[in-house]
Amino acid sequence: MTAIKHALQRDIFTPNDERLLGIVNVCKAGKKKKNCFLCATVTTERPVQVKVVKVKKSDKGDFYKRQQAWELRDLTVVDAKDASKENPEFDLHFEKVYKWLASSTAEKNSFISCIWKLNQRYLRKKLDFVNVNPQLLEESVPSGESQSVAGGDEDALEEYQELSAREEQDIESMMEMCEYAVSNAEAFAEKLFKELQVLDGANIHSIMASEKQVNILMQLLDEALAEVDTIEGKLSSYEEMLQSVKDQMDQVSQSNHLIQMSNTNNGKLLDEIQFLVNYMDLSKGHIRALQEGDLTSPRGIEACISASEALLQCMNVALRPGHDQLAAVNQQQKLFCELRDTFARRLTNHLNNVFVHQGHDQSSTLSQNSAELSLPKHSPLHRDLLRYAKLMEWLKNTQREKYEGLSRTYVDYMNRLYEREIKDFFEIAKIKMAGTSKEAKGKFGLHGSSGKLTGSTSSLNKLTVQGSNSRRSQSSSLLDMGNMSASDLDVADRTKFDKIFEQVLSELEPLCLAEQDFISKFFKLHQHQTVLPPLAQVHLKDMVRLMMNKIFQSIEPELNSLIALGDKIDSFHSLYMLVKMSHHVWTAENVDPASFLSTTLGNVLVTVKRNFDKCISGQIKQMEEVKISKKSKVGILPFVTRFEEFAELAETIFRNAERRGDLDKAYVKLIRAVFMNVEKVASESQKTPRDVVMMENFHHIFSTLSRLKISCLDAERREAKHKYTDHLQCYVINSLGQPLEKLNHFFEGVEARVAQGVREEEVSYQLAFNKQELRKVIKEYPGKEVKKGLDNLYKKVDKHLCEEESLLQVVWHSMQDEFIRQYKHFEGLIGRCYPGSGITMEFTIQDILEYFSSIAQSH
Repeated sequence: MTAIKHALQRDIFTPNDERLLGIVNVCKAGKKKKNCFLCATVTTERPVQVKVVKVKKSDKGDFYKRQQAWELRDLTVVDAKDASKENPEFDLHFEKVYKWLASSTAEKNSFISCIWKLNQRYLRKKLDFVNVNPQLLEESVPSGESQSVAGGDEDALEEYQELSAREEQDIESMMEMCEYAVSNAEAFAEKLFKELQVLDGANIHSIMASEKQVNILMQLLDEALAEVDTIEGKLSSYEEMLQSVKDQMDQVSQSNHLIQMSNTNNGKLLDEIQFLVNYMDLSKGHIRALQEGDLTSPRGIEACISASEALLQCMNVALRPGHDQLAAVNQQQKLFCELRDTFARRLTNHLNNVFVHQGHDQSSTLSQNSAELSLPKHSPLHRDLLRYAKLMEWLKNTQREKYEGLSRTYVDYMNRLYEREIKDFFEIAKIKMAGTSKEAKGKFGLHGSSGKLTGSTSSLNKLTVQGSNSRRSQSSSLLDMGNMSASDLDVADRTKFDKIFEQVLSELEPLCLAEQDFISKFFKLHQHQTVLPPLAQVHLKDMVRLMMNKIFQSIEPELNSLIALGDKIDSFHSLYMLVKMSHHVWTAENVDPASFLSTTLGNVLVTVKRNFDKCISGQIKQMEEVKISKKSKVGILPFVTRFEEFAELAETIFRNAERRGDLDKAYVKLIRAVFMNVEKVASESQKTPRDVVMMENFHHIFSTLSRLKISCLDAERREAKHKYTDHLQCYVINSLGQPLEKLNHFFEGVEARVAQGVREEEVSYQLAFNKQELRKVIKEYPGKEVKKGLDNLYKKVDKHLCEEESLLQVVWHSMQDEFIRQYKHFEGLIGRCYPGSGITMEFTIQDILEYFSSIAQSH
């Protein structure tokens, strides 16, 4: 084993700067025996690394190779299998368990002991040695065993270390001094042994010579030990004294700790008392104000507000643990509850009396004979009550039932007050409307609710009504009736109605807004957005709207009644009301879309829109029921004129209005009905030709739409122009067939022959269309006869056309153009079908122009 150890050290570990300290011949347990060696090694360089290396003898030669290595720090368990019996098996637990079978139990034990020593010397990690005899794990083992078993103590391996360079040099020097050092090694060894004995003897003589010095040294050591004993005695006495001082200091420290603890407890007690005194003590002045403070004077109200806030602060103080068990605290809380109930009762009774008195007050009611259409202002009452707003907030936080009771009382009595005032206000408004209507009917015979605009387009008026304040400036500007085609009576009457309706809305709006603002502030139903979550804010708005609905529950019925009256007086009032109501709804929604005013006016706007739709339906119905005279010419139909007047009035009213879309839809319905009924009347007309009725009325419609420039009716304007142009052309063509009737029939026959396949130059050979027949027909229409026929045509056209549209000259000019076109057509046929015949008409184009001009000038 020693030779193997030397060979492994030389061949494997020395080149890697490692020293072999332990070795065991092993094979894997339970398998075919393949011997190998487990070696325990350490590196020669710092830091020292300890490894377990598996070395295997090569199969091809007598040399060893390194197969596998593990770090000793990775070893967790060494299992010797049995501590009492000899068993060569053992396990090493690295990342997995390796089972080995040693060649002998002694080698196994020596290797395990070596591993234990290496761990103790270099690693000192917790390594479990299981089933290992404790004797193997002692610091030292018998030297004989250690030297006889490979892998023992590290000191036993020193003899196997290689010589250093200096040692090699010394040995070489000694060998050079002896000639036979190489040839006779035994004699050289004997010589060295003798020299060593001489040196040992010299050492012994030297030691014996120094015995006297050794005795002197021993004596000095004895004296030193005696001195040490003396010093130890003094140190012991000093230690006893220090222990006594320590005990006294401990007592002082304990006393100081008790004093400090007492001081701390006294400070905490003082803080608790100070806390209770600061936060649960109510001054006598506050108590007096809560019990008997004046709730009518401003100074008394301020004192009550301060006292109530102080009381609420005392009641809401967050008590610390254990405070509720103190009798003084309980007594103070009971006092606070009594003061709260007493003051809440006094405040509730006082405000109840104020609400009841205001509800029964008759001084603010409108007089039936009042000439001014206005509602009483409640700002003084609101100003007086707002002084109690903070007290209402205190009541809301402390006595919720009394707060809600006060809210119901306020709503009930203010409902009675507003109901009287609003009823009287609307009665006056109705009287003013009805009085104006009756007066107008009595003096001028107003048509009433028919909505018909009378008068001619030449009667134009412009009324400018100034608004009463800047907020109404936009809606009041609608009263500017510039160039409205209606009678003076209609304009004045509708303007007055518009002014009354605007006055009603202008009075109601600030009244509702002021009351809503007061309710929000007085009953503390308004909060900043950052204070409450969105759901709480919606709840507050719902409460305000509910109170407003109860207080002003008469506004919506009264408005609907007023609207019904206005619609009954004149259905065109719905246009004014739609614009006014839309503007006020838009204004209210910009302030608060969910407010009472916005909701109420929105509901009323639905009624107004329904009346507006009914007005449009009535206009359409009147168109469908129109009847024309069979004895007189038709001219411009009444509903066409009414549409023009309606459009002019609507454009004036709806200028810059928010509900322009409603008017555009109504325009489309009306113009479609106008188109349909114009065609219907034209088809039924007996006195006036259909083309004339269509031409005149569509020309009037086209002129109206072009003048008013209604963008939503651009398509209808183009359609009206197209219909007017088509029927003008049809009327001209049909009328011109009469002055040259035979000539027309002749050339129609010529064109028929050409259409049947006869060549144009061969038409003259047809018996009915030869040159003689042509000359015969042409002679029947000399210039004098043509002029006479045209004069008769002019008179007939004049009878067909109405004077309002002034289309006679337009039609006459179109007939002139058509006549010349026919003339040129006839000349062309003559030139193509009768070439070289020299046949021409008996009048020229210049004659035609003179005929038409002279006839127009003579009439």
